[in-house]
Amino acid sequence: MSAEEVDLRFNRGAGGRIGLLTTILSRWPRLARLQIKLIVPYVVLTVVTALGGLFIVTRLVTSSVRERFVNQLFEASRVAADGIVRRERNHLEDLRLMAYTEGVAEAVVSRDTARLQDLLWPLILNNNIDVVSLVDADGVEIISLARDPQTGQYVGSQRMMDFSGVSLVVNILSGVADDQGDKYAGFLQTTYGAYLFTSAPIVDSASTLQGAILTGTRLETLLAELKTQSLADIVVLDNNGTLVATSLVEPEEGYETLELSPEEVGEIDPSLTRDVVLYSRPYQMAYSPLIVRQQEMGVLGVLLPSNYIVSTEATSRNTFSLLFSLTTVGVIVVGYVLSQSIARPILRLRTISQAVASGDLAQKTGIEASDEIGDLASAFDTMTIRLRERTEEAARLYAETVQRNKELADINLRLQSTQQQLIQSEKLASVGQLTAGIVHDVKNPLAVIKGIAEELRDEPGLDPSFKDQMTVIRDNASRASTIVGDLLKFARQAKPEMKQRDMRESVEASIRLTEYLARKGNVQVVKDLPARAVMAYYDAGQIEQVLINLVQNAIQAMPQGGTLRINLSQAPGALAVAVEDSGTGISSENLGRIFDPFFTTKKEGEGTGLGLSVSYGIITRHGGKIGVESKVGKGTTFTILMPVGERPPSSG
Repeated sequence: MSAEEVDLRFNRGAGGRIGLLTTILSRWPRLARLQIKLIVPYVVLTVVTALGGLFIVTRLVTSSVRERFVNQLFEASRVAADGIVRRERNHLEDLRLMAYTEGVAEAVVSRDTARLQDLLWPLILNNNIDVVSLVDADGVEIISLARDPQTGQYVGSQRMMDFSGVSLVVNILSGVADDQGDKYAGFLQTTYGAYLFTSAPIVDSASTLQGAILTGTRLETLLAELKTQSLADIVVLDNNGTLVATSLVEPEEGYETLELSPEEVGEIDPSLTRDVVLYSRPYQMAYSPLIVRQQEMGVLGVLLPSNYIVSTEATSRNTFSLLFSLTTVGVIVVGYVLSQSIARPILRLRTISQAVASGDLAQKTGIEASDEIGDLASAFDTMTIRLRERTEEAARLYAETVQRNKELADINLRLQSTQQQLIQSEKLASVGQLTAGIVHDVKNPLAVIKGIAEELRDEPGLDPSFKDQMTVIRDNASRASTIVGDLLKFARQAKPEMKQRDMRESVEASIRLTEYLARKGNVQVVKDLPARAVMAYYDAGQIEQVLINLVQNAIQAMPQGGTLRINLSQAPGALAVAVEDSGTGISSENLGRIFDPFFTTKKEGEGTGLGLSVSYGIITRHGGKIGVESKVGKGTTFTILMPVGERPPSSG
């Protein structure tokens, strides 16, 4: 085929593709008109429906907001009344403590104010009491201890005030008792403002009345606390409708609008509300009788700004407007998606044709239809199928290469892990063989040396310097015997007795056995154990030996005290026990050697370097793994992974 024929065919093919693009692009205005015909009626219907729904829901929400406002007002009244009753009950508890304190009655009889202060100060300070007053049997004040609301300091007073005309005291001294007993509550005005007082009698060991004691709470402070709880302002009136105290800041127009006439007090209906104006703003107020110890002490009122309703209505309207707007937009978007599903095949052909014209032949229309567009798409796919097959073959080969590289990497990691385990096992086996050969021959001579040193040390008339040397020989022989004993344990490495047990019990047992060491080392032990049993096949004695060794190492790593966390968790096919300390940590150069026999970072005489080696061997024989993470100065975490299954793992 000549070059001229190739150019001719290429020009014909390119001309055909350009003609196809021209045809598709010339139909674009027609597609746009089609989308408009589909979307516009859909959008109009959606907007009309949304506006109607917005109107109906807003009206319903408005009525609901007003109802919630009234309910909130009544709930605030209930919370405030309950708060005052609770405070009066606290008064009763304080009075019982003070009135029955040994020595108070005798100090009242002798009017010993210094003795009374010594007896009552601890109770007043511990219970955060605002004021306490004691009066004698004649109703005359002996001493009052009150906290100054400005400074917060307690001030003692001995003004000899006459309480004989105060009903709180008169009822006590007269021996009057009602259905609630011989305690009484009421409001009193003091130099620091209005207080809620509760009174109780003071009797001596012979049950003779010697006086009365009163304790109280400053109403402004109490109402401020109740305002926080009820989320409303509170007003307290006496039985004549006169203001006693309020949580409001005094407005310019005063409190006249809050007070009631005696006739209005007698006609209070707790189910009704009243409109008042304060701070040039409208409020709604609900009054109810204030009943303490089944006695009406006055009137309790709560206020809420009624412009809250207007603002809530506006907020609700805005919220629902936003909600309906978002819904409308969402519905319109759905309509647009539907219209696109109709025009998408044609737009798809246009996009693919443009890609082919730019030289990208790895394309597929994905259009399956029995019309002319389907025929056109089939012809286009046939034209590019061979190139696509070659591209897919190259991609397949590349994917296989990547997969093989991953498999090789995994195999390499497993090989390195196995190699490390073999090296560690060889170390343990070598040390075990060496130890088994010499341990018995060394242990007996050490015992002889220790015994002879002790006998010589106890010889009478021995020079003190020789006695000290005998002590050094005995101590070093004992230490050598301990090391040999550890070597014997290391060499024996008994085969674990596998039984199904609850790992939580082993962790708890290890914590109990090391509890004394933790207390002695000022270490706080925090355990995180599952609520349910964590069952596994293991040798309880050997695993507890491992855990105790790890806990002891952790405590020794925190010489100044710290926190030891022990966590037990369960994962698919395994369970993990983590022992984490906040100690000195292990340096990176030592981290890879800590499981080697006889390697230790402890001070001379504190360890033999076999504990972690023995632990490593025990965990390995259980088919598990033990790992370590550490940061110098922050702490170390040892993690034990144990297999979990219905049958015990093989052990060597």
